[in-house]
Parts: sequence; structure tokens; C-alpha cells
Amino acid sequence: MNGHILLASDGSSHALRAAEEAIKLAKVLNKEIVIVFVVDFDQSKRDVLHSAGAIDLEQKRRKQLQSTEQKIREAGVSYSIQLLHGVPGPAIVEYANKEAVSYVVLGSRGLNSLQEMVLGSVSHKVAKRVNCPVLIVK
Repeated sequence: MNGHILLASDGSSHALRAAEEAIKLAKVLNKEIVIVFVVDFDQSKRDVLHSAGAIDLEQKRRKQLQSTEQKIREAGVSYSIQLLHGVPGPAIVEYANKEAVSYVVLGSRGLNSLQEMVLGSVSHKVAKRVNCPVLIVK
């Protein structure tokens, strides 16, 4: 497989553990990691209402990924960040299926525990619908 590793991250502790596994995979396979951060429509509306502007909003979102970026940078693995908008599960699936993704790595749970219980987990939705191997990290 020629593609990169998609690391879905929201800054949660599960996402940080997923980053550690993505780093291991990237080193063994000599692949780049693309960190995907999905801005949920409802969260996006709240963020816009409570931010001082576009720059402030971008800084808040980047801060959520700061620990993930630091882990990957310290490991010496090449990475980039892709900001997506929409519902997390379908947005990740759409991106992974359109781009050259060899593997998807994501945490078993994220920051939105209510969505986890009511709608089913993002990780479960991604694993069912993506066209490449998926590593779900507990």
C-alpha cells in the first residue's frame, strides 16, 4: 500500500494513545501520518459564537492537537494536519476512502461521551465503512 496513515484525533486521552500506535506503525512502514481533526457542525456554531475571531478559533482548535503533534514531532515522523467539517464518523470515512490512506488509527472513545452512548461510537462507524484496515486503540 502506498498511502499514508490517517490518525483521527480530538485531543482526548484515547486519541493520544492512538497517536502512539500510529507512530509505531509509521516508523515500521515508513509512512507519513495525516492527523485528521473533524469540526462538528454543532460545535463549530458554538465555537464561532464564543471566539474573538477566525485566528482565535484556529488557535483553539490547534491547541486540542498540541499534545498529538508534539508526540509525533518528537518521534521524528513526518506528519500533516487536515481539518474537516461535518459529522466525525462520516467525515473520516469520506476522507479515508477518497485519499490514499493505507491505515486508519483512532481511539475507541473521544471527547463526546453522549454521542458515544446515544448514536454509537465514531470508531465503530469508521471501522464498518472505511475501505482500508482500521486500528482502534483503547
